[in-house]
Amino acid sequence: MTLPRPPLKVALAESVNALPRGAGLAYEPKFDGHRMVIFRLGGEVLLQARSGRIVTAAFPDLAAAALQLPDGTVLDGEVVVWRDGRTDFAAVQKRAAATPGRAPALARALPASYAAFDLLAEAGQDLRPLAYEKRRARLVAVTGPLGPPLQPVPMTLDRAEAEGWYESLPAIGVEGLVIKRLDQTYRGGVRLWRKLRHTRTHDAAVVGFTGAPARPTALVVVLPDDDTPVVSSPMQPGLRGQAAGLLAGRVSGAGGVAVATGIGEVAYRAVEPGVTAEVELGTTRHTVTTVVRLRFPEELD
Repeated sequence: MTLPRPPLKVALAESVNALPRGAGLAYEPKFDGHRMVIFRLGGEVLLQARSGRIVTAAFPDLAAAALQLPDGTVLDGEVVVWRDGRTDFAAVQKRAAATPGRAPALARALPASYAAFDLLAEAGQDLRPLAYEKRRARLVAVTGPLGPPLQPVPMTLDRAEAEGWYESLPAIGVEGLVIKRLDQTYRGGVRLWRKLRHTRTHDAAVVGFTGAPARPTALVVVLPDDDTPVVSSPMQPGLRGQAAGLLAGRVSGAGGVAVATGIGEVAYRAVEPGVTAEVELGTTRHTVTTVVRLRFPEELD
């Protein structure tokens, strides 16, 4: 197997409604941030989003920190931004959308933190065929001594401790757990992991809308752990009016952007980052994203 290189398909998790039981399970907090793979290869650093897009320029602080990693290292993890003791998804999405010119100022105002949960390569060796238990031990050995902003995500083998995390961590914006088998290899693009969320709703960053600016029909949003825009189902009349007010003055110069959906491409108007929508995901023949409510943006500049 060749050394992991971008664009790399990342391992995925399937949602469950109860905490799995059984021997040989590991439990990790589920951070709602921006999925990122860090490549420290050939003397340089590349940062890749879940979609495969290279986002190195948007996160100069993490790129600089990753230079501490030994050459030949590849990490999988989640980027978050902490504000007032909680993770802030709107802030991390603003970081992810930054232009190269604006990225350094945003890195100072909204410093990013990287929670590494897997080690895919070390010293030029592909570790994906190894069991998670072995990858985890090597992950801690590599990232543990570094300290913030790069650190290993917490992990426990104790189900009771995991239940305690599940109940207490929402207070800091961590809304669930990821469950992995100790003997699992790393398989990109496959939903072998399990995730248990505290709620059925997700905070999503609004990146655009369809319809008229005075009465948007649907929102185009980016969900946690992903950077691929999705179009919501048509909003209720009350939400349309609220969206028009929130998005007024935030329409960017990029008009006529298109996003692929299960029924073809949909054109939308892009907006500046900063507005967050609470959405619920359902499944018919395709995944349906329903806007439940909108959150007024905080001043992030």
